[in-house]
Amino acid sequence: MNARSLKIALAASVALNLFALAAGATLLVGRADVERRIEAQHRAPRDRSFMTVVEGLDPAVREGVRDTLRASAREARPDFEEARLKRRQATALVRSTNFDPARVSTLLDESRAAELRGRARLEADAVAVLATLEPDDRAALSEILTRRGRTVVRDKGDRKGRAAGPRAGN
Repeated sequence: MNARSLKIALAASVALNLFALAAGATLLVGRADVERRIEAQHRAPRDRSFMTVVEGLDPAVREGVRDTLRASAREARPDFEEARLKRRQATALVRSTNFDPARVSTLLDESRAAELRGRARLEADAVAVLATLEPDDRAALSEILTRRGRTVVRDKGDRKGRAAGPRAGN
């Protein structure tokens, strides 16, 4: 082999190795993405977003359920905002030099009461929607009543990083 043949062979080998490396990286990234999606589908109900639960419904009722529960979430939003505000006020008071334990307790009580009002509204509206559904759809949507805690699911198409859809069980 002459020098030119060796250079061509070396360039071809480098190109082939780079191609193989890129293909391997693509395979690993793609596999991780597929595994993440599969895991997301098999998570416990409390880990799934509201929209994922609703997507499992019969298409004929999906929009009505989504619209009704979104309206319920909009109506409950002031209660949850009040709960967050009261909690922030209590936290600020604890950090200030004017710490007043009685006032902090009152603010926390008001925060809990506002959150419970919001949750009660969401749950009552959810039960009303469930009463209108067929047994299969009702069973699929029943997951919204088992959710606990704050589950925020980021949606790529979502505005300002807010959770995707109302969190009916929160």
